[in-house]
Amino acid sequence: MIKYMSLLLFAFCFSANAMEAPRHIGDYGDWAAYTYKENGRNVCYMASTPKKDEGKYTKRGDIYAVVTHRPNEKSFDVVNFVAGYTYKPDSKVEVKIGKETFNLFISEDKAWALTSNDDKKLVNAMKRGERMIVDGVSSKGTKTKDTYSLKGFMRAYKAISAKCGKK
Repeated sequence: MIKYMSLLLFAFCFSANAMEAPRHIGDYGDWAAYTYKENGRNVCYMASTPKKDEGKYTKRGDIYAVVTHRPNEKSFDVVNFVAGYTYKPDSKVEVKIGKETFNLFISEDKAWALTSNDDKKLVNAMKRGERMIVDGVSSKGTKTKDTYSLKGFMRAYKAISAKCGKK
């Protein structure tokens, strides 16, 4: 499952740039960590799939959460979610971790934090949390609720941070 996820993420997220295949750093609880070179520059990411996905849908693609570091761009803690469907235009995605709620913007089947500061807040909540719930609405109006385990998040985060030189 995790190897399949790395190949899927590699093909989906990074296919447009000159790069090598991702190298598996390790599995940490419910999260897996990877690194690869994009145009000769290190990129590190960690990913997970939901433990539970709910909604009255008949067909849905792959679902996952990703945190990425690109040190040469001074870009760290970039969080995105892939829904497995196209989001309803002008809808919002809501992420809940404990008592904190984050609103994300959407683009096709992906959701992102609004600012890099929001990314950092989201990652900090993920470090402290036990589970994360992502609510969205498909282009057909189907409401979905994906529940991710945050078990191993901190260890995977430390692994990608060490590999990509984030202090």
